[in-house]
Amino acid sequence: MIKLKNVSKGFMTLRHGWKQVLHDINIELPPDKNLGILGMNGAGKSTLLNLLSGIDLPDKGTIDTGGRMLSWPLGGIAGVHGSLTGKENIKFICRIYNKSIDEVTKFVEEFADLGDYLYMPVRTYSSGMKGRLGFGISMAIDFDTYLIDEGFAAGDARFHKKTQRIFAEKSQNTNMIVVSHSVSTIKRFCNAAGILKNGQLTLYDDIDEAIKVYGNLW
Repeated sequence: MIKLKNVSKGFMTLRHGWKQVLHDINIELPPDKNLGILGMNGAGKSTLLNLLSGIDLPDKGTIDTGGRMLSWPLGGIAGVHGSLTGKENIKFICRIYNKSIDEVTKFVEEFADLGDYLYMPVRTYSSGMKGRLGFGISMAIDFDTYLIDEGFAAGDARFHKKTQRIFAEKSQNTNMIVVSHSVSTIKRFCNAAGILKNGQLTLYDDIDEAIKVYGNLW
């Protein structure tokens, strides 16, 4: 069970000063569900994933993952370092998670389709290539819970098919938390839903109910 207790997070912006993104969230995320979190642009969906993954820390409150190993947010470029080559990133992450470098490298070579770029610095990659590298490494690690940002589907049709296939495989033994403003994405991959609005997260057992409530926000 992932528990958020009094979790708050805000940022200073150039145009509007202080922006409170998340405010005193107290909630338990279901451990046996693929949870979709809907929210408008700027609602704090990516911020929430960053906090869950440990990339960022809350200004106030605590997050207890219950011993579950959560991925970095998929869909962005978190988890990879631009000064390292793709192969060096694989080695670095494998040592952290005690995984076979050879096995993970082979998987990423086949899955991410980076060719010779795997041996070049990640700063030379396009944003899509960085995403494929990070996505490929994470799929080879077998996390307990995958954190998936709405940009995870970036790439061509061939890569889309790969992600759909591996999601279907992973969902048999693991869980996902997917954040998106797309109703179709949530319905496709999730069996429970929540809405992030005004810094608060509300959960719904019935996805259709969550979608109806979300639709009334527009």
